[in-house]
Amino acid sequence: MTKTTQKILLDLVTYAFLTAGAVMMLAPFLWMVATSFKIPADQFTHTLIPNPATLDNFRKLFSFDLNFPRLFMNSAIISLLTVIGQLLTCAMAAFCFAVVKFRGRNLLFTLLLVTLMIPEQVTLIPNFIIFKWLHLVGTSVPLWLPAFWGGAFGTFLLRQYFLTIPRELVDAARVDGASLWQTFWRIYLPLGKPALAALAIFTFQGAWNDLLHPLVYMPTVPNTTLTVGLAFFQTQLTMGGRFTVLMAGALISILPLILVFFFAQKQFIEGISLSGLKR
Repeated sequence: MTKTTQKILLDLVTYAFLTAGAVMMLAPFLWMVATSFKIPADQFTHTLIPNPATLDNFRKLFSFDLNFPRLFMNSAIISLLTVIGQLLTCAMAAFCFAVVKFRGRNLLFTLLLVTLMIPEQVTLIPNFIIFKWLHLVGTSVPLWLPAFWGGAFGTFLLRQYFLTIPRELVDAARVDGASLWQTFWRIYLPLGKPALAALAIFTFQGAWNDLLHPLVYMPTVPNTTLTVGLAFFQTQLTMGGRFTVLMAGALISILPLILVFFFAQKQFIEGISLSGLKR
C-alpha cells in the first residue's frame, strides 16, 4: 500500500468520524425544529419533515399566562448589559496588562488567571448575601452588575490579542501626544474588534443560557428570564403532553444565539485564532 493510498484511507476514516459526530450533534436540533412545526398528534413521530406543518404551536406559546414576550425581553436586556460590562472592563484591564508597564504586572495577571479555577457556585452564597444586604434580590441587577467588575477569561482573551498589535503604534501615538486613554480608545479598541466579537459571543451565550443565577435572584414568573420561564413551562407542558409547544419555545429561545454567531462569525473565528499567538 502506497503512502498516497494510506493518506486517502486515513482522510476517509477521519471524515467518517467527523460526519458521525456532526450527525449526533445536529440530530437533537433538527428534531426540535421539526417538532415545533408538527401537530400534537405527530409529536412522537420520527419524521424530520412535518406533514402537515403548522404554526399553531407558536400561537399557543404566546397565549399562555407565561408572558413569553416579557421573558424574552428580560433575557435580552440582561444579556446585552452583561456583554457591555464585560467588553468595557475586560478591554481596559487587558490593555493595562498588555501595554502599560508597572511593577508586579505579571504576578497580578497570574493571580487573575488563578481565579479561573474557582467555580461560580463557590461565590454564589457570598454574592447573594451582599445583594440581599443591598436589597437587590428580586431584581435583575445581580445578573448584570457583576459583569462590570471584569472577568479573568475575557481579560486573558483580549490581552493575548492586544499583544499581537505592533508596539510601534503605541510609540507613535505617544509621540503625537496621545494619552493612554486615547491610545486605548482610538487604536486598540478598533484593532481589537475580532477579539471583542469573540468575547461578546461567549458572554452573550453564557448570559442568555444562564439558569442558576436567575433562578436564585429572580425566581418568580414573569419577572424572570426566558431560561427559568421555560423550565417552569416544561413541567406544565410535558404533563399535558404538549411537546410541540415546548419545542416552539426552545426554538425561539436559541434564535438570538444563532443570529449573533451568524453575523459575527468572521470576527469570532479571527479573534479565537489570533488570541494565542503571543504570551
